[in-house]
Amino acid sequence: MSVPILQPGVGPIPGDHYVAATLDTVLWGRLPCAADTAVLEIASGESVTFDTVSHEGILDDQGKDPAAFFSSHGVSADAVLHDAIEIAASVARDPFADGPHVVVGPVHVKGAHPGDLLKITVEALVPRVPYGVISNRHGKGALVGELPRGEHNVSVFAAVAEHDGVLHGTLPLMEGGDPVVSFPLAPFLGTMGVAVTGDERPHSVPPGTHGGNIDINLLVEGTTLFLPVQVEGALAYVGDPHFAQGDGEVALTALEASLRATLRFEVIPAEAARAAFGEVTGPLVRTPEYLVPTGMDPDLDAAMRACVRSSLALLNGRWGMDEHLAYAYLSAATDFDISQVVDIVSGVHARIREADFAGVAAAEPAALASDPEEKR
Repeated sequence: MSVPILQPGVGPIPGDHYVAATLDTVLWGRLPCAADTAVLEIASGESVTFDTVSHEGILDDQGKDPAAFFSSHGVSADAVLHDAIEIAASVARDPFADGPHVVVGPVHVKGAHPGDLLKITVEALVPRVPYGVISNRHGKGALVGELPRGEHNVSVFAAVAEHDGVLHGTLPLMEGGDPVVSFPLAPFLGTMGVAVTGDERPHSVPPGTHGGNIDINLLVEGTTLFLPVQVEGALAYVGDPHFAQGDGEVALTALEASLRATLRFEVIPAEAARAAFGEVTGPLVRTPEYLVPTGMDPDLDAAMRACVRSSLALLNGRWGMDEHLAYAYLSAATDFDISQVVDIVSGVHARIREADFAGVAAAEPAALASDPEEKR
């Protein structure tokens, strides 16, 4: 199994629409706000294929020259993405004020109004290259002041290899040596969000009620993210592609690498959203097995408490569970995982098994999203 190089516009593009990462469709280090103009307008229920670009390999501390950076790790010139080269050379970014992430969008979803939920279904995530980078920078990560050792930042190159029909990331046990340790890829987008109100673009690093850099590794193919819409049309965007990440993302980045992502966008009107989930005030993930409420705060303990409160609200809003019984259920049956501790605002997410409530009636938002205007 090989990974073809997916240059812009090359290879399968399964979405109803396609957005390449160009000078006209990306922000570098900032997220869209209400004042931004959409790069595409779609109807609820349509899908979009995005070419996303990883920031690793194009940043200032890596030379801001992806061709040179990746060639130093043995990558041939034709395997370096053209859009990464163009963005590094031509897109404005203040390294002292802006975040690192390349964000593609925003997309206007017709019929999305403040108070609705935007449902984003992850239909396909395809690696664009057979390599990625994991970085640790001074002042960042879980062990600030301890790692990295020495005065320079550390960027670790990771090649992708196939083992038993499954793609793996690989790292040596010792610098430049053998053997290697390998781990299976589980691609996801670290950043999926909606625009905030006002005319100030948020920094790309801290996540929030708008979504953004939530770094929840459950958001692989076949999963869904629900976000509270804040501005007309939602103005959705994506970025921060990963090949793999452990919960916590302790070094600062995980295996960062460019993906071709196909997502479907649907509007859940406010009334239907409340009937299905109660009041959703921040990102909510759904996998084939779990409903995943979130909590975020600069303090990890506070993020945990926020996630518990979100979980209690979901259990009551969706299934009518009394608070004291819901609290007991969470303690007995729900795992609370650390999404990440490296993005200024830490994240915690809970995994609530829907099968535990198989005998309890609940509204189903997917069946209510096909024609949002008629459902109002």
